[in-house]
Amino acid sequence: MIEKKKYIYFQNENMWIGHWEEFPDYKTQGETLDDLQQNLKDLYKDLISGEIPNILHVAEMEVA
Repeated sequence: MIEKKKYIYFQNENMWIGHWEEFPDYKTQGETLDDLQQNLKDLYKDLISGEIPNILHVAEMEVA
């Protein structure tokens, strides 16, 4: 099954810049939107690999 994740991106002059919604502190870039998407995939693999220490995560929970 294919898993989908949300990412945030924008164009800054000639570069596309983005980050995973789940990992807002870790940004990447690409010369095209396709490049950015590939770089985001690579970044995601690195972030979930467990090899990078002290990764900040976004979580959600019920409080009431």
